[in-house]
Amino acid sequence: MTRGAMESVEVFTTEGKGRGLKAQKEFLPGDVIFAEPAYAAVVFDSLTHVICHTCFKRQERLHRCGQCKFAYYCDRTCQRDAWLNHKNECSAIKKHGKAPTENIRLAARILWRIEREGSGIPENCLVSIDDLQNHVENFDEEEKKDLRVDVESFLEFWPAQSQQFGMQYISHIFGVINCNAFTLSDQRGLQAVGVGIFPNLCQANHDCWPNCTVIFNNGKIELRALSKISPGDELTVSYVDFLNVSEERQKQLKKQYYFDCTCEHCKKKIKDDLMLAVKEGDKKPSAETVKEVIQFSKDTLEKINKARLEGSYHEVVKLCRDCLKKQEPVLGDTNIYLLRILSIASEVLSYLQMFEEAAEYAKRMVDGYMKIYHPNNAQLGMAVMRAGVTHWHAGLIEAGHSMICKAYAILLITHGPSHPITKDLEVMRVQTEMELRMFQQNEFMYYKMREAALKNQKIQVMPEPSNEAPPGLFHKKE
Repeated sequence: MTRGAMESVEVFTTEGKGRGLKAQKEFLPGDVIFAEPAYAAVVFDSLTHVICHTCFKRQERLHRCGQCKFAYYCDRTCQRDAWLNHKNECSAIKKHGKAPTENIRLAARILWRIEREGSGIPENCLVSIDDLQNHVENFDEEEKKDLRVDVESFLEFWPAQSQQFGMQYISHIFGVINCNAFTLSDQRGLQAVGVGIFPNLCQANHDCWPNCTVIFNNGKIELRALSKISPGDELTVSYVDFLNVSEERQKQLKKQYYFDCTCEHCKKKIKDDLMLAVKEGDKKPSAETVKEVIQFSKDTLEKINKARLEGSYHEVVKLCRDCLKKQEPVLGDTNIYLLRILSIASEVLSYLQMFEEAAEYAKRMVDGYMKIYHPNNAQLGMAVMRAGVTHWHAGLIEAGHSMICKAYAILLITHGPSHPITKDLEVMRVQTEMELRMFQQNEFMYYKMREAALKNQKIQVMPEPSNEAPPGLFHKKE
């Protein structure tokens, strides 16, 4: 075993894929295989004043560093805990006059830690930063240009009194960030707020149908089992959302992570038929009609993105309704273009408090997702949870409670019982269970009491729709 390696896993060399992680013992669904603090991590540039720079929690009132005026913390405890990593950064920002971009700040934090501890394998790590792949040799011309800009900006920021590193080594660090950085989410897992390097987790290879998932919880990244894992099995995670046909996933992985995916689902194109499904029966549409509707869907999605950016949510609803009229006679219930429109429509209609129509679309979306996603997929769990809440708002307590229970079962595995979103869901599950009992005993009285309760309190407004996708596993510099 490598020095500092965790007992439950080991690094091994895989044919054609470099290193990988292998289980040393049996794991069951929901087991935490390991939890790893960041080697180095920073808050995104756009959120530096609203997210704590130590625990990455969103807080209404944060304390600002009195020296650099850049870093923010929950309280004195977070500020003290941050000082080891912030000390050099603090003086460098003061001297430089302003804070550099998140990529420069992350590279600087990595190199200051190497300056303090050396470049060997840190305690409780399986590999060193030097061992991580950088893929610089695979960069295209645009990426090479961006790398040169980053290196130049870094050298302008890096203090003369700090240890000096060669251009090649600095380029290695930026390459590592480019293809190995993980996205950090806020305490509820709903918004991407930062980026970090986790050397152990970087060793997990990709599979489109993985046996593990990754979640940021209580300041650490957790690798959690999605299915039963036997000793000697490779531990895999998915770098991309499964809700794409195999060819598109392969293109995305090649572009972003520089490898050709040869997992079973890509080789055999498993579930592609569902994601491209068309209506069956006597009136099966022609190939030309299907092509036209798919193109119309793509064009509509572009218009929707533009309308969402402008905050024109009623226009988004109109675009979705018009698109669904075109799609419904042609596309199957699991077609990804239909599911994308249903997802947007249900989210925006919920925000506009048009809950009955939103619930109808959410139900159809969830029914499609259940046939496509891995049964313990985190994004499936979150989608089912949102659909359950939408049904509750619509007064559809039976369907709402059922969905919330399904979501809770999934999130217990993907997020664990201690994660804030799972705790929130448990509260909802208990509340809807009580309401369901009341509904079953006296339906008329249930609706009367519900109506009175809603009159006496402000209606809970659903969060404003965002153009951002849910926080993904890997961070990719735009």
